[in-house]
Amino acid sequence: MKEIIAIIRRDKVPEIKQALEDIGYPSLTIQSVDGRGKQKGAMCAEMDSEMPESFCTTAKLKPTPSIYALEHTLPKVALYVPKRMLTIVVPDDLVTKIVKAIVRVGQTGKHGDGKIFVMPIGGAIRIRTGEAGGEAIA
Repeated sequence: MKEIIAIIRRDKVPEIKQALEDIGYPSLTIQSVDGRGKQKGAMCAEMDSEMPESFCTTAKLKPTPSIYALEHTLPKVALYVPKRMLTIVVPDDLVTKIVKAIVRVGQTGKHGDGKIFVMPIGGAIRIRTGEAGGEAIA
């Protein structure tokens, strides 16, 4: 078993959910998350569906300075971009198929498309029935 964690654009959730249903795997958990990548939250230069049109002009954040901030020159306030995190636990043989589906649907070619992480799972138990292992995730 593997756990697939995909950090994706918010507007791609319905399409990715449908793509997963189409390949026979509708089970997933979705969380709202905020984060930043290499661009350090700078989305204003390449505005897309992730941020409202007026974000660059309306975000006037005033952080409380920390000791670190007082001792260092900080170029800008760190902005965090809203994303969705999908968590999916699947049998080993479905990992490639599911990852390919997420990439195919979620890829725009722009910064902020997200990341996918795949990790091993030691075990799973369905609480309702007590089933364990692969039966618990099916």
